[in-house]
Amino acid sequence: MAGSDLFTGSLDLLILKALSWGPRHGYAVGRWIRDTTEEEILVQEGALYPALHRLERRGLVAEEWGLTDTNREAKFYRLTAEGRRRLRDEAERWGRFARVMRLALDATAEAP
Repeated sequence: MAGSDLFTGSLDLLILKALSWGPRHGYAVGRWIRDTTEEEILVQEGALYPALHRLERRGLVAEEWGLTDTNREAKFYRLTAEGRRRLRDEAERWGRFARVMRLALDATAEAP
């Protein structure tokens, strides 16, 4: 799915969702997306880190330094209150979009 316009438009939402359970470093965000989508979406570092920085500039995520599971220092990202609101709103919007797309794609007859 990489390179798809749908992928480009949904990356921010996927990152916000990955951070919804608590702070993660960038690699862990990418791994969560890969694992949860059954390896259908593989986010390259060249797309992931600019997206994280864009979300930070918008005030949706904040960064802090911490230690990984392997005791390496890394930058961790966490949702802000505004990020949680945006996640909720965007998830609802995408849910409506997915529902109407499913209706259209499952149609078995021409519309009147």
